[in-house]
Amino acid sequence: QVQLVESGGGLVQPGGSLRLSCVASGSIFRINTMGWYRQAPGKQRELVATVTGGGSTNHADSVKGRFTISRDNAKSTVYLQMNSLKPEDTAVYYCNANIMDTYRFTRAYWGQGTQVTVSS
Repeated sequence: QVQLVESGGGLVQPGGSLRLSCVASGSIFRINTMGWYRQAPGKQRELVATVTGGGSTNHADSVKGRFTISRDNAKSTVYLQMNSLKPEDTAVYYCNANIMDTYRFTRAYWGQGTQVTVSS
């Protein structure tokens, strides 16, 4: 089975930085687009950023210029560097990846989520 495991969340003060990591493992043939989503209490899950297999990135307007998504294909890992954090960034952050497994079946996978809290 394929699984995604996030790490790097925690408590940080406004203006601070965090780097989230998400490692994909299991019966993976190919990892296509990877991304980060977040969900704050009482709100719907929203897209934060995506990165294609070729390294092309897209960031939501709310985080553009502050967050940077990247990936390390050799490590099957996607990162989210978060700088200039604001209280409104507080949410559970979820890793997402479109993956073809070794059976050649492709679907989206989700991590379990990691809490990011920005507070003074």
